[in-house]
Amino acid sequence: MQAFQAELDKATADLKMAFPKKAQSWGLARKCLNIFLRDCYYCFYLHEPFCLDRAKDFYEIPLDKVVAKGLASNAKNLPRWRGVKHLTSDESDVYQQAAGKLAKEWHIERVHLDTFLWTEGRSVS
Repeated sequence: MQAFQAELDKATADLKMAFPKKAQSWGLARKCLNIFLRDCYYCFYLHEPFCLDRAKDFYEIPLDKVVAKGLASNAKNLPRWRGVKHLTSDESDVYQQAAGKLAKEWHIERVHLDTFLWTEGRSVS
């Protein structure tokens, strides 16, 4: 887990620096990486050859306003959501821990929560 987390943190920092100056936020870089990793995990052509299921417990849920709202409605004591561009590593860790707990309750992997929370948060009443 620590090796995966260290590589993800390094990739986040590298991607952040590759963005245009005004878009250089840790939260945006992490969200983009998490979407990329999730999509690779879901891709049949990549999943088996690269043994992506070995890291399934380490993949994070991509955080945004809709997902944060869904997590907040299912968890207590989350920090106020200030937007993906203001998201810090420490805040992300708190949200990811809440997501992990919820995923365990729902008997799914954390990476799959995005499908449920994002869809639920976008429902038309």
